Amino acid sequence: MAEITARPKEACPACGAAAEWNPAKQALVCPFCNTVSPAQLPQQAGDVMENDLAAALREVGDEKRGWQVEKTSVKCRSCQAISVFDPNRVGQRCEFCGSASLIPVEEIKAPIRPESLLEFKLPEPEVRDRVRNWYGNRWFAPSALKAKALTDTVRGIYIPYWTFDAHVHADWTADSGYYYYETETYTDSDGKSQTRQVQRTRWVPAAGSLEHFFNDELVPASRGIEEKLLRKIEPFPTTTDLKPYDPGFLSGWVVEQYQIDLVAAAQNSRNIMERKTRDLCGSEVPGDTHRNLNVISTFSGQTFKHILVPVWLVAYTYGAKNFQVVVNGYTGTIGGCYPLSWIKITVAVLAAILLLVIVAAIYTHSR
Repeated sequence: MAEITARPKEACPACGAAAEWNPAKQALVCPFCNTVSPAQLPQQAGDVMENDLAAALREVGDEKRGWQVEKTSVKCRSCQAISVFDPNRVGQRCEFCGSASLIPVEEIKAPIRPESLLEFKLPEPEVRDRVRNWYGNRWFAPSALKAKALTDTVRGIYIPYWTFDAHVHADWTADSGYYYYETETYTDSDGKSQTRQVQRTRWVPAAGSLEHFFNDELVPASRGIEEKLLRKIEPFPTTTDLKPYDPGFLSGWVVEQYQIDLVAAAQNSRNIMERKTRDLCGSEVPGDTHRNLNVISTFSGQTFKHILVPVWLVAYTYGAKNFQVVVNGYTGTIGGCYPLSWIKITVAVLAAILLLVIVAAIYTHSR
């Protein structure tokens, strides 16, 4: 693992305000006077390393816990997300749901430190344009959505993920089905004898084995953003573009602390891998179809990483409901929820019914 030295929070050399890490400029930039600080992240040697899962599940040492710099943590009473930010920043509202009900978090044990992270690649102005275009393509959203779901509320947040690697050996058995056709005689509605081809299936036993390597199976550890939304903006290029963790990358950014711990994430990952292994074995069964698939899997070489990924988030309230739009801060992929306009839906349904009536009338008239 790369040797990482904790660094204090940098101050702007011009005005003294807290500088923020700017991924585009690869430097610390003052958000008030735009001065680029001469201090930059140190060059880090070595690759991002995988951690042995079995050993970590027994115990993770204190040397791999904590953020390496002073941080403040608050928990939202509404959505339960834990936000972590620089101590000079005051948390007034939850970054994820907008609730003002925040309470300080006192940790019994410091969280496992991220192994690595992806930097933000998309600048905020481009994100706003993408979100506006996304709103514009939601045909059944209320017309007033663009005005009420303000894109100036977009926030950049680092979201916690776990990644898991494993090699699997699977033995499978199944009944392999092969289609064939027989000619069948029947009597139609006019009492005439007719023939038709009927599909049959011939079943034969089949067996085989499979070797597969799961590389960086992603398990989100966020409470502030729904998993289904994060799945919409995956993948994150964790196998190629991760950088070793350094606290300087987080300067000025809000980080969500994981609440899905390593044990729960590992079990979630195993369930995902077993489902995918079963699907892979099913695709190996010869023939046209199969039944009674039985798979026995053995996993080995299991490793993990705790990482942070960049997400731009728009959280807003429309009517009495809360909605979120999330943007992959590295690739720009968008996923989100939005309110529906029942007026637009009703008009569309009535238009479809009218079209069917017109088509039916034309067809009846032409006969």
